[in-house]
Amino acid sequence: MRLKRTATALAAASLLAVAACGGGGGSEDSSDRQTLGEGGNAGSGQDAEAEAPAADVEGATAGGTITVNANVAPETLDPTRAYYTDSTAIMSGLVTRSLTQYKYDAETKEMVLVPDMATDLGQASDDNKTWTFTLREGLKYEDGTDVKAEDVAYAIKRSFAVEELPDGPTYNQTFFLDGDTYKGPFQDGDDYAGVETSGNDITIKMARPFGDMAYYASFPSFTAIPQAKDTNPDAYGNKPLATGPYKFESYQKGQSLTLVKNDQWDPATDTTRHQYADEYQFNFSQDQTKIDNVVLDDQGVGQTTINYTPIAPSVYDRAQESGRLAIGTQPCTFMWYIDNTKITDDKVRQALAWAYPYRAAWRAGGYIEGVTRAPSTSILPPGTAGRETFEAIEGQDGQTTDPAKAKALLKEAGAEGFEIKWPYQTDLPESVKAKDVQAQALTAAGFKATPVAATSDTIRALQSDASADLNIRSQGWCSDWPSGGSWFPAILDGGLVGQEGMPNKAQFKQADADEQQDKILDTLAGTEANDAWGSFDKFISQKYHPVVTIGYGGVALVHGSKIGGVGIDNVRGEPTYSDLYVKK
Repeated sequence: MRLKRTATALAAASLLAVAACGGGGGSEDSSDRQTLGEGGNAGSGQDAEAEAPAADVEGATAGGTITVNANVAPETLDPTRAYYTDSTAIMSGLVTRSLTQYKYDAETKEMVLVPDMATDLGQASDDNKTWTFTLREGLKYEDGTDVKAEDVAYAIKRSFAVEELPDGPTYNQTFFLDGDTYKGPFQDGDDYAGVETSGNDITIKMARPFGDMAYYASFPSFTAIPQAKDTNPDAYGNKPLATGPYKFESYQKGQSLTLVKNDQWDPATDTTRHQYADEYQFNFSQDQTKIDNVVLDDQGVGQTTINYTPIAPSVYDRAQESGRLAIGTQPCTFMWYIDNTKITDDKVRQALAWAYPYRAAWRAGGYIEGVTRAPSTSILPPGTAGRETFEAIEGQDGQTTDPAKAKALLKEAGAEGFEIKWPYQTDLPESVKAKDVQAQALTAAGFKATPVAATSDTIRALQSDASADLNIRSQGWCSDWPSGGSWFPAILDGGLVGQEGMPNKAQFKQADADEQQDKILDTLAGTEANDAWGSFDKFISQKYHPVVTIGYGGVALVHGSKIGGVGIDNVRGEPTYSDLYVKK
């Protein structure tokens, strides 16, 4: 996400009272709280020479069932559409292989980009406008048929079908040859000049330089899909053809997923994954406090369970004492995306930044200050190459709520009582509590607060619907790779306004901003590009205020005593699924 990447549609977070703090301003001393570290650098390492099979996890044993619980549910597990941190982690870690992938380094506790289905990280032309990947031998689907280069090419073409398969990555449209005109195989057929195959080689052609293609190739959309098996695009995600160590046995959207061993997977071809457990049982849309307590009680199935959504503050101390709490970073920023076509006055957008109840909303939303949330000022998270430190609004430190300043700005704009419509989840107690805190703060700041009800099953679709009666969309974004090139072209490019799935959820389009983006994409690379993205972040944040950043993300996951191999995938903020095993 990177991944869209972040895991939940909650725009609230929470606070554990490790320092005395109130619900509004940021005047309290926070010097004794933890910091989230340099999460924006996640995934920056590469190892093009990584070999298969992956080295065994120390102490790992085979057999057993691993149960995974979460208070959210993936919107889809179709590999083309899988673009949230949970769906990408599940699919890439266990079910579908891609041209490249991330591998967990237990010594550094970092994710490293390595070859996966490809033999290397791709061969680029001098101008980075042509990339060739060579498939390794011995790759098979769960039905025993061979993976072919043509299947990867079809999967790439399929990812252009944003109308039929919305919410996936949008870099195709930005970088690939004819990406602005080709609509995918369902509308335009599979005769697409941007992808060619020859033997085991897949060659991808670009419209502009794309030096980060090796990172992009790690997404589930760069798996293999036989065209003959894709007879119903709407249904393919219900049982996608596995190339990884596990395959779907049963799937109930929004409720559960059962994975069992794929006997056609050959570890001798895989640089990253293992097949220790017999089965994975995922349970979605669970009450967070209940699932935390099941694991902490450590009885029966709780001993072999891990939760992938952050632990509730109420049991944080208990989790620390248990010794079974995994804490890590993630390259994520949570935001209120302001619909710039509906909230056109910049003073109103600035007023929202002063009205937002940062720390009170964190507390209400169920996250922990300094562990799973920290104040944010820039869009790019700490550690991102080229990131600049700045305040989008002078004095706004990402945790201070000032209703008087908000009221004054609304008065200047002649917009007193301006109505704010944002979504929340009725079936998630933390979301309801956060909504109440947000509504109270908006009202105190002179806005009219109108929360819009949704559920865990509907909120992602609602926020991707341009016709929805909203003017705020609350969501997080995580780096797709460790540079600004995986942020602004994907979420704040004016060319994405009006696209299916609403990738530009702020509906932000300004000529000078688009001109700067195009210049960076077309003429800069490496350190120069990274520095330019950091400057671009400062430019749009201070001039236009297209979003309100409401916190950087972190990870705190609890697991049972019989779960081994636990690490944090700091690219996605998820467990390292392929390393997990059941202790004997």
